[in-house]
Amino acid sequence: MLNSSFLTVSEHTFSHTPHHFPTRASSQSPNLQPQFQSLAFANHVVSEFPSGSCSNAPRRKGVLAVRSKSTLGVEEVVAEGGGVKGKGEEEFDAIVIGSGIGGLVAGTQLAVKGARVLVLEKYVIPGGSSGFYQRDGYTFDVGSSVMFGFSDKGNLNLITQALEAVGCRMQVVPDPTTVYFHLPNNLSVRVHKEYDKFTEELTSYFPHEKEGILKFYGECWKIFDALNSLELKSLEEPLYLFGQFFQKPLECLTLAYYLPQNAGAIARKYIQDPQLLSFIDAECFIVSTVNALQTPMINAAMVLCDRHFGGINYPLGGVGGIAKSLAKGLVDQGSEIAYKANVTSIIIEQGKAVGVRLSNGREFFAKTIISNATRWDTFGKLLKDIPLPKEEENFQKVYVKAPSFLSIHMGVKAEVLPPDTDCHHFVLESNWSKLEEPYGSIFLSIPTVLDSSLAPEGRHILHIFTTSSVEDWEGLSRADYEAKKQLVADEITSRLENKLFPGLRSSIDFMEVGTPKTHRRYLARDEGTYGPMPRRIPKGLLGMPFNTTGIDGLYCVGDSCFPGQGVIAVAFSGVMCAHRVAADIGLEKKSPVLDSMLLRLLGWLRTMA
Repeated sequence: MLNSSFLTVSEHTFSHTPHHFPTRASSQSPNLQPQFQSLAFANHVVSEFPSGSCSNAPRRKGVLAVRSKSTLGVEEVVAEGGGVKGKGEEEFDAIVIGSGIGGLVAGTQLAVKGARVLVLEKYVIPGGSSGFYQRDGYTFDVGSSVMFGFSDKGNLNLITQALEAVGCRMQVVPDPTTVYFHLPNNLSVRVHKEYDKFTEELTSYFPHEKEGILKFYGECWKIFDALNSLELKSLEEPLYLFGQFFQKPLECLTLAYYLPQNAGAIARKYIQDPQLLSFIDAECFIVSTVNALQTPMINAAMVLCDRHFGGINYPLGGVGGIAKSLAKGLVDQGSEIAYKANVTSIIIEQGKAVGVRLSNGREFFAKTIISNATRWDTFGKLLKDIPLPKEEENFQKVYVKAPSFLSIHMGVKAEVLPPDTDCHHFVLESNWSKLEEPYGSIFLSIPTVLDSSLAPEGRHILHIFTTSSVEDWEGLSRADYEAKKQLVADEITSRLENKLFPGLRSSIDFMEVGTPKTHRRYLARDEGTYGPMPRRIPKGLLGMPFNTTGIDGLYCVGDSCFPGQGVIAVAFSGVMCAHRVAADIGLEKKSPVLDSMLLRLLGWLRTMA
């Protein structure tokens, strides 16, 4: 998707020792299993910001300061932070498991409110799914290069807001085209930054559907404008909800009306042309990895409009700079982040989450625990001998794990790309029915179109990904596994060579392939999944869980929480989670009676999904 669902990672082995460069890995290498972080050079750490800056906020005495060109492990954090208190002595207000964007936004938002936060990251740098790695002079984004939430206006510029909250900013490059669609029947549509230019181009292919096009996207704007007018906080906090309702009743009612609706159903109210409806499916597929009938209308509207309102803006130096900036901001606020800290279990006492246990046996305790792992990993792996809460049973009845991806990170000679090549492409050559099939459609990012510093001189980066399931890669010998990777990569390369870039194969300077097994291993996502996918046509977002869970003191954040997948969505999840946690630990106003009533109401609404 145009966000973190199209997130990929190549297969490497990395030393835990700083200053050791990575080498190409065996997929069976047993000694390194990064859980929440992308693959990157260990000597690139959170204090180096060539493409942005953070203010030097005061630090509390004895709190960890992240050092240049070093990677601190949990033992060093404990030593510099004054030690971790023992059982029953709560050192932290919140522990965040994993340093993906959702976890970092939640952690930094809490730190700004005055909470003492500890983020525990299994790998040696922050970022999770929105990370980077470097090879042979190339800096590769692990995930999508399509960055929403980086504008300087509105309320949905959540990445900008998250960075500014901790005194950070990043330089960005505007992308004039969100994506260039190359679709069956010679349907080639650029999604321009300018909304009118986009609708004019789309209408040129479907002049008989002009009214339907404007009405469908007009409904998207109605939702987006309502969202963009509200202060975005936790939908599980009643004082906030009531306050927003009294200030903006029409906008709140608009969102409530669209909450149970899907984009495909609304598109069919206005559009009859089957090919145009298939185009809407493709639009939604890169939002949610499912077709329009299965894509909640609110999710679709956020992306289909923000690309024209705030636009797509690429951070100079690569997407990995976002997490590095947030991690530095967290530390500057007096909180802590520990690397090489592999959380293996959440500690439950008397029905409440009170701490976490690491693979080395060390235990950390806090008032609240926030898991940035998927809900499948949180409740299936981190909670030991705990019955699955009813809320999670209901969630798993409505949603399944979305498929993973096969990814290709490629360096090519610059001359193979035509002048004025767009940064992002979506390719489905001949048959609409293959849109959701494994290897059916191809998403391509060329971030060096926007930032040439990511590659050696005279070279470009191609980041190619297509859906694939982990089952397709199981049970293979090492030799067969490598041969299959090469075969599939060759087929994908040939398709792009025939459709977009003649001579692509002979221009390749560097190439690495990642499979769903790679994603599962390095990002510790169950089956390599990139979030939830509805089992059937859903009732909009009604079935998506929020941040609270059925276990007291335990919260979830990330792409398996409302509002779902994507960088802007997980950032929203982080903002909501921080607000709810802050209320629960006394940093925000709360009403226990109204809390109980609202949580019961939300639980009842989810059962309707």
